[in-house]
Amino acid sequence: MDLHALKFEGDPVADAVIADLVESGSLAEVNQVLAEFRGNDEPIPENLPGSVREYLIATDNPPEWMDEERVARAHEFFIDDGVHVASVLSFGAMVNCYAQPRPSKVLTVTHRLNQPHRRLSETSQFVLNMMAPNAFGTGGSFVPTIQKTRLIHAAVRYFVGRSPDWDHEADGVPVCQQDLLGALLIFSVQVIDGMRRIGVSVTETEAEDYYHVWRVAGAVLGIRPDVMPETWREAEELSASMVRASYAPSGDGIELTRNLVELYEKFVPGKAFDGVVAAMVRQVVDAEVADWMEVPHSKGWTRAVRAGAKVMGVFERGEDRSRVDSPSHGAFSPHRTRSSALFHTNS
Repeated sequence: MDLHALKFEGDPVADAVIADLVESGSLAEVNQVLAEFRGNDEPIPENLPGSVREYLIATDNPPEWMDEERVARAHEFFIDDGVHVASVLSFGAMVNCYAQPRPSKVLTVTHRLNQPHRRLSETSQFVLNMMAPNAFGTGGSFVPTIQKTRLIHAAVRYFVGRSPDWDHEADGVPVCQQDLLGALLIFSVQVIDGMRRIGVSVTETEAEDYYHVWRVAGAVLGIRPDVMPETWREAEELSASMVRASYAPSGDGIELTRNLVELYEKFVPGKAFDGVVAAMVRQVVDAEVADWMEVPHSKGWTRAVRAGAKVMGVFERGEDRSRVDSPSHGAFSPHRTRSSALFHTNS
């Protein structure tokens, strides 16, 4: 696989739709219609241009290799550990994305540098829809979410690619296949790695299932299936060789990270907890990445977060043993009931 060539490749299916809408001057109108298109079971709106209707029909189904049992198991995993997934997504995955200079530059050119709340909200909603029951089937709402996200990526490619601030020779295509694949690995492989860093027990089967759902989502999102690793282990290897190798300091990434940390700190009351956000970030990302992104140091909170990770590990191992030993573990376990209620409240 020529990873370098992926930098110059977009998504021809979605790119053709956006080009048609821009040329016909109907982009804003289509945005309004698609904003109301939210469920897998909803009929495709009639008042859409032919190119959009054809796109929505062509991208409506998940790939044939999707394993419904694994998708269902991943949902159960998320019910139990969704809070931890959300924590690592917030504190780690976002910063790892910003550690990639080219995607960070895209955010600068699109003037979304100072909108961390919007990016966090969009990412969180994407994951919630993906991990909901029957995400790809009846009653779900994930397929329209992916279809619209795919068109947003294409719109970014169209407009950023025509910006004088974008260097095609050096930077390739905005939101290229390499960027999409990298984001997939950050939100799957590196999230599991981050969960383990904070003491959460994740089995190999759970990791495989979680990655499988992301791989299915990636296929519907327009990532070439032949470049996505088939197994968790292969995905780990590619994450290490391609994604982590792409991390580097950049002014855009530093500012994005600073804005994100400041956003989180606004939700922490008083001065007593100053430093806890930075300590959490440093717990779930590599130290070198945290330094590149100029994440502040807080020795006191760093020790506290590390201690908390060890305590979390003890509780997680105890909970895992209790699940195996207790014949009553299942849909009515107290832990599962609380997590399920939280999940459905936030979705």
